[in-house]
Amino acid sequence: MTQTPFEMPKELREIAEKNVAQAEAAYKQFTDAMTQAMGMWTKSLPANEVTNSFKSVQERAAAYAKKNAEAGFALAAEIAKAKDMQEVIALQTRFAQAQMQTYAQQTQDLGRVMTEAMQTTLKPKG
Repeated sequence: MTQTPFEMPKELREIAEKNVAQAEAAYKQFTDAMTQAMGMWTKSLPANEVTNSFKSVQERAAAYAKKNAEAGFALAAEIAKAKDMQEVIALQTRFAQAQMQTYAQQTQDLGRVMTEAMQTTLKPKG
């Protein structure tokens, strides 16, 4: 079978898969270091209602960022295995549609968590 002009050569797919794996490993190291740094920073703050209330916002935002990055790496891995441009476009389209729904849900949830944190912080004492 001859290659069509839009077919991805096997060698190129293999290189792309290796690059994605290396980038994902580097990202994991970075996020692990960032998580440790944030944990140390949070522990150094004085414990009070404000820091406790917004800790949940910070944790949720960090979890969403990690989830979104992982979704991007999953897409990159799928694209690296794609056999032709039609498959790449289909993968990107599905990813974009799914991520738009995910972002909308995450935005609503973060808004709710932030509102709860603000209400806890502004609640009258006594």
